[in-house]
Amino acid sequence: MRKLIWTVGVVAIVVLLGWQIYAHIQGQESSVRRQRRSVPVAVEVAPVQRATVKDMGQYSGSLYPRTAFSIAPKIAGRLEKMHVHLGDEIQAGQLVAVLDDAEYQQQASQAKAELEVARANLLEQQNALADAKREYGRAQALSAKQIIPDSQLDEALSDLKSQEAKLRVAFARVAQSEAAVRAATVRLAYTRIHIPENNQPGYRVVGERFVDEGAMLAPNTPIISVIDIGSMIAAVHVVERDYPKIEVGLKATVATDAFPNRSFSGKVIRIAPILKEKSREARIEIQIDNPSRLLKPGMFVRVQIQFIKRDNVIVVPTAAIINRNNAQGVFLLNPDKETAVFTPVTFGIVDTEIAEIREPIISGNVVVLGQHLLEDGAPVIVSSK
Repeated sequence: MRKLIWTVGVVAIVVLLGWQIYAHIQGQESSVRRQRRSVPVAVEVAPVQRATVKDMGQYSGSLYPRTAFSIAPKIAGRLEKMHVHLGDEIQAGQLVAVLDDAEYQQQASQAKAELEVARANLLEQQNALADAKREYGRAQALSAKQIIPDSQLDEALSDLKSQEAKLRVAFARVAQSEAAVRAATVRLAYTRIHIPENNQPGYRVVGERFVDEGAMLAPNTPIISVIDIGSMIAAVHVVERDYPKIEVGLKATVATDAFPNRSFSGKVIRIAPILKEKSREARIEIQIDNPSRLLKPGMFVRVQIQFIKRDNVIVVPTAAIINRNNAQGVFLLNPDKETAVFTPVTFGIVDTEIAEIREPIISGNVVVLGQHLLEDGAPVIVSSK
């Protein structure tokens, strides 16, 4: 019994001592807070203003030509002559290369000779058919007078039909030979390689040259690449957060390290309908006019896309934004310029320099330096810059 009483007494003493220590600490903290509230904090302020704000997207990417394709022969052969070199401007229909055409010239000549033979055979068959028709006519007349037997008439008719069939074969051979001549002529034309006809405006140049004169080429072996640099395409990738803001036709400003003091204007022309699963990014293509041909494929570019623009809105310096009690706001300087009051606000567009205030409507000055040391209603000393 005595042991129990002794234990209860010890516990009571420990609890009493703990309470006294806690009360002492709380008193000290309250005293510190009172001292902090009573000691003015040196701050810097900036006026609440009205300005134009823009929601801008910042991206990086690469330049590509508006169009790019390779020129290749449709037939095999030795490259005899190249008429263009790297960087040359080219036009639609221009001759760029010639293959050795001796074999194809021979094939064309042989096809024409075979056509002449077929036409001569056709003429011979036409004459033979005419003779067969005359012979059949005579046989009919003699048979009517019963001068010749019916079997001889049948024989003349059979010969006529045979000659008609041979004539159809002769016509077919002529058509076949004409087709062979056309095919040989086409193959011969393939030895002269031209730029395809294209009615689209642009500035096309030789981007790369893959082979030299004398090389043996297989069909569809690229010899040069053709690129259009009259306008360029900047390809960038936007994150999922910005993707809904992108629209075709949005204006963009493009800058490159090659020309640090210049910027180029463009607009969004294509938006990928999917986001890559790994990066959660979508490809966006921006067309940039390039009349001076300063921009080149492969250049690294930085792109700004303007999403939203608001004029004459209330703004404060971004440095004034602070969090208090899980709320974002600013410290407004009271008219007496001796205290600052924390004001929760709803922000709109925020960039590195200014932040739009949507609600409430505020005016005066906000604290931009020293606000992290302030409490609501704390005394301040406005520092002069």
